[in-house]
Amino acid sequence: MPPRFSPRYPAARTPEEQQIATPVAESRLGPVRQTYSGTKEFPPIAKAYTELSQVVRESGLLVRTPLFYAGVASAIVLGFAGCITAFILLGDSWFQLIVAAVLGILFTQVAFLAHEAAHRQIFASGPANDRLGLFIGNGIVGMSRSWWASKHTRHHANPNRVGKDPDIEIDTISFLDVDAAKARGVQRWITQRQGYLFFPLLAFEGINLYVLALRHLLSRGENKDRWKELGLLAVRHTLFIAPIFVFLPVGLAFAFFGVSVAVFGIYMGASFAPNHKGMPVIEPGAKLDFFSKQVRTSRNVSGGWWATWLMGGLNYQIEHHLFPNMPRPHLSRARVIVREHCATLGVPYVETTLFQSYGIVIQYLNRVGLAARDPFECPMTSAARHLNAE
Repeated sequence: MPPRFSPRYPAARTPEEQQIATPVAESRLGPVRQTYSGTKEFPPIAKAYTELSQVVRESGLLVRTPLFYAGVASAIVLGFAGCITAFILLGDSWFQLIVAAVLGILFTQVAFLAHEAAHRQIFASGPANDRLGLFIGNGIVGMSRSWWASKHTRHHANPNRVGKDPDIEIDTISFLDVDAAKARGVQRWITQRQGYLFFPLLAFEGINLYVLALRHLLSRGENKDRWKELGLLAVRHTLFIAPIFVFLPVGLAFAFFGVSVAVFGIYMGASFAPNHKGMPVIEPGAKLDFFSKQVRTSRNVSGGWWATWLMGGLNYQIEHHLFPNMPRPHLSRARVIVREHCATLGVPYVETTLFQSYGIVIQYLNRVGLAARDPFECPMTSAARHLNAE
């Protein structure tokens, strides 16, 4: 008797999302097989982006907003000043961990600005954006600007495309069934539960980003700003870490550093994860037009102004991918235009609440993680667990 397959989808909250969510088929007697979308499912739409781009440009939504970013930067500077003041006044107190958590939030807010500088959203001048991104990305956040720029550029060019998007390549988490099926030992145990472990694992993402920055900058690849980046990283880590261990007891100092880095990692991951995970994964050879490729693989998060502040504009992921150099304050206005354009073309526009998006991500990762299941597991046990899960 041939294996029976039960198609599975992430828990979409709207009819549109149910229509385009990435199916992951769970075999009751064999490994999981993930379905990739391609040209057949998403046929190219001629002139879709050209017409939309003209409307957006004529609406003035690509004009830079330096005063807005000056206000954001001023608020962040005041936040850092408050943290430094509280650090000095609290002294040897476990209330310092509150300061550490706030610092983790502030570093993430600076990372949002570095991301926007990399996309040339802040200044009209490209070199000015590059200098700002280098200074705040390396010198304040502790990441490598060149590593991020390379990785993020490839992601924007081919979001969710197998073999092209570095954001779905295997790390600790597997985003594709073929990667999950290769997991062994402790990695397999994690992969089988990776949806539930996703957010706890993000607590280590801050350290991971620091390590990746150093590994990238110490590699033999060409990098014209290598020594500038390394110098800024050295100054940043010295100014951040040295005072902690000089003025606090060793135990509290380690706790302070750990909380700050953990909050930074969780906040970063929780801001970037809702945007593409659980959306269609594109097969390697698919031929999609720019508009379809960007809209069908992205998900917006509703919430208005508070979501924009919380996520640094990443809540408007569809508009950001269509117009990467659009300033943050204009994304909400662009959303209205893009939604109307999608409705006219019959292209689903996916938007969920923040917590709904997290639920979709967790379900998607858990279903991909089923590929790490032991292929010699008893079929009756597997079927029983499948029924219980339903």
